[in-house]
Amino acid sequence: MLDPKLIRESPELVRSAIARKHLNVDFDAVLAADAAWRTQLQAVEHLRATQKSANAAMATLAKDSPEFAGKLAEMRAVSAQIKEKDAGLKASEEKAKEAMLGLPNIPHESVPEGRTADENVVHSSNGDVSLVGAHAVAHWDVPGFARLFDFDRGSKVTGAGFPFFIGEGARLVRALINFFLDEGVRAGYVETGALPDKEGQMYETTPDRLFAIPTAEVPLTNFYRDEILDAASLPVFRCAYTPCFRREAGSYGKDVRGLNRVHQFDKVELLKWVHPTTSYHELDKLRADVEALLVKLEIPYRVLLMCGGELGFAQAKKFDIEVWAAGQKRWLEVSSCSNFEAFQARRAQIRFRSKETGKAELVHTLNGSGLAVPRVLAAIIENNLEADGRVRIPPALVPYFGKEHLSFA
Repeated sequence: MLDPKLIRESPELVRSAIARKHLNVDFDAVLAADAAWRTQLQAVEHLRATQKSANAAMATLAKDSPEFAGKLAEMRAVSAQIKEKDAGLKASEEKAKEAMLGLPNIPHESVPEGRTADENVVHSSNGDVSLVGAHAVAHWDVPGFARLFDFDRGSKVTGAGFPFFIGEGARLVRALINFFLDEGVRAGYVETGALPDKEGQMYETTPDRLFAIPTAEVPLTNFYRDEILDAASLPVFRCAYTPCFRREAGSYGKDVRGLNRVHQFDKVELLKWVHPTTSYHELDKLRADVEALLVKLEIPYRVLLMCGGELGFAQAKKFDIEVWAAGQKRWLEVSSCSNFEAFQARRAQIRFRSKETGKAELVHTLNGSGLAVPRVLAAIIENNLEADGRVRIPPALVPYFGKEHLSFA
């Protein structure tokens, strides 16, 4: 949620900033709803002041005097008006709040202009893609792939996009999860067992009106909901593993083949609650922590700085990290590292006590995938496929997997 004060005092700044996200937002309707509520609020506050004044005057009058009777009648009339207007005021306040909740976060000044993925900027890259994948094919075309990653039988049980992981395939998934968690802890994140802007993507469990989470971000972001943290405790780092569930509607063709896009997948998430003055420094550190995982796994990758049109509803700035899949000869997104500034914290009321002012102020929140398993797995298989059909396991992963090669035989 944006700062209402900013919306009221600098509406044109907010309007132009939101326009950089290229979202269809009726900003005038938000301003009108807020103005209507404040007008009603002022009217009620005027009536309450009149009521208070009449009450004070009555205290100086004899109870049997005509003046006292007149003030009593006036106060009762005002009280009736306040009672009548209070219900409408509450409804108006809720309407204004709901309207403000519909406003997206505004992009940071460093976010490039753009509407589509073609306008994202390559921020950096690591690794030579020409040096990997001498024997690469798309992972779903590797002989014996279905023995370890069975999509056909998975679809019989749950539907398309829910594979079974079998034998060494399941073992490799578990190895990646443990590797990501251990590396997160080594980087200073505290492991924590765990509804983002995925409209239409989440699975709802009825009749409980609960949702299968598409990422650990939201349940973990709300870990400190309605709390005031000790400033000395900042920054707070957490990591969490969860299975994630997404409908992933609207994707077709090669984008959904094999492990590229599945409806249930495993992911380790990295989250931060930080002082507002350090949040962009912490974003760079978060991105570096994610990149370090790919360096250790020897996977070529690139970092994209996302343009305004590619930012999510709540994000102020975002980097996407993509790995090279040599068999497909394409980049696959495996992480997004985002700074939400105070947008999430304002709605969740996650604050810290300022040492300077003694007042409760909003923290900034950040998160990034560290990492999502399926596409990392696809890149490992494709980039490290050898002539004999086995897959070389990156040395950093061998202690977790227990072997130097994955065999499909």
